[in-house]
Amino acid sequence: MSTFEFKKNIHLIKILNLKATNINELIEGLKKIPLNSVYYHTHRFLKQHQSISPEPPNDFAYWIEKALNMKKLSEIVASVNIVEFNKLWELKNKYIEVIKKNTIPYERKKKCNKNEEFVFMGCKTFIIPTGDTASNLPEFYEKLKIIESSSIYFHIFESRLRIDSQINDFQLWLNENSYSAVAEEIGKIDPYNMTVENLRRKILNIIEKHL
Repeated sequence: MSTFEFKKNIHLIKILNLKATNINELIEGLKKIPLNSVYYHTHRFLKQHQSISPEPPNDFAYWIEKALNMKKLSEIVASVNIVEFNKLWELKNKYIEVIKKNTIPYERKKKCNKNEEFVFMGCKTFIIPTGDTASNLPEFYEKLKIIESSSIYFHIFESRLRIDSQINDFQLWLNENSYSAVAEEIGKIDPYNMTVENLRRKILNIIEKHL
């Protein structure tokens, strides 16, 4: 029986030396930025909104509408479902493809007003232990009641990017420790259609049936 160690992550935000004043420059910027910048401009919203609402926006769509007044393109960019992508480079390429496909040359040259440039940001991620561990299902259940919501987010949502898997950290540990029935039920939950606290309650309810 292995021990599950609850963790969370923190992000150190940094400004990249890269800006965009029009769609052409946004595309070129997307080609150049590191993957942690793609993460910052997209997944951080998912983390914020999981606490109140399951509808994640992204910085690219917001800027396209507010600074360039291109509402239709903004809606298309916003409609890219980031949760379908386990790899950030695939998500980056998708944005480039969608923006190119839905604009024509003169639209790509339209510039924003001064001081409304898109500023590319990046982040350095640090994974830290919360100090909570579990060696069996009853212990896991008790710890899940009290751990920070940010830890649940880390193990459920960010695990897909970290380990490139369709299952999350909880399921992985449960499967490895003969709790596959619990893991299977958790796998049937769509975590993107609820807040983290609702997700916590659903997982606790599932575990209760197996204690």
